[in-house]
Amino acid sequence: MTDSKRPAFDPQAFLANAGLGKRIVHLKPKQIFFSQGDVTDAVFYLQDGRAKLTVVSNAGKEATITLLSPGEFVGEEAVAAVAGNRLATATAITVCTALKIDRKEMIRVIHEEHAFSDLFLAFLLARSMRTQADLVDQLFNSSEKRLARVLLLMAEFGKSPEPQTLLPVITQENLAEMIGTTRSRVSRFMNRFRRLGFIEYNGRIRVNKSLLNVVLHDQPFEQNAISAALLVSPPGPSKSAQRIAKVVNTIKQAPKKPT
Repeated sequence: MTDSKRPAFDPQAFLANAGLGKRIVHLKPKQIFFSQGDVTDAVFYLQDGRAKLTVVSNAGKEATITLLSPGEFVGEEAVAAVAGNRLATATAITVCTALKIDRKEMIRVIHEEHAFSDLFLAFLLARSMRTQADLVDQLFNSSEKRLARVLLLMAEFGKSPEPQTLLPVITQENLAEMIGTTRSRVSRFMNRFRRLGFIEYNGRIRVNKSLLNVVLHDQPFEQNAISAALLVSPPGPSKSAQRIAKVVNTIKQAPKKPT
C-alpha cells in the first residue's frame, strides 16, 4: 500500500516561490506596494530590500511609522475577518523583491498549515512588541535617544549576528518624521554622533556598535564615548538627586525651635 501522505509543508519554501494565489514582484526605489485607502486585497512578504510605512493626515502631513526589513510581512491587516482599506502607504526605499500573496490564499495557508500560522503569529507578536516599544520610546525618551534607537534598528543590531551597519539611503527628513522632531535637530544630533565616533556618514550612514551606549546608558554623550571597560564605575548622582540632597541638608542644618 503506497503512502498517500503529502510532503511536509515548508514555510520558507512557500515564501520564496511564486505559485497559486501568489507572485513575486520587483519594485524600484520610491515605488509603492500599496497606498493609504486602497482595498486590503493582499499581503506582501519582503524577500529583499528595505521599505517604509507612512501615513498622511487629513491636513496633508506625512509621517513615517516604521521601516521594514527582509523577512517581514507588509499589509498583514488583509487577513482581518472583514476586509477594509489600507491605513498606511508602503513604499520601497531601495530595490525590493517581495512575494505578493492574495488575501484568500493567505487566509487558506494560515488555516491549513500550522507551521506557517506559527511563523505568522510569531511575526505579529514581534510587530506588536515593536509598536509598543516605539510608543514608549516616543513618550519617554529624548530626541537624541530616539534617533539612536532608529539608527540601531535600521542597522539590525540585536536582530542579526552580523548587523548591516551600512544603512540604505535615508534622508534626515525621514529620520525627523520617525522620531517626531525637526530636521535641524536631527542634523545637530547626527553631527554630534559623528564627532563622538558613533556613526560615519558621507551620503550613506554607517552605524558603529558604540552607538548602543546612547540607548543603554542615561549618561551624557561625551561620557558614553568612553570604552565599555571604563564604564564600570557607578555614575554620579543626577541633577534631581543633587537638588533633593541639598534640600535635605538645608533642613538638617536649620536651627531647631525650642520646645
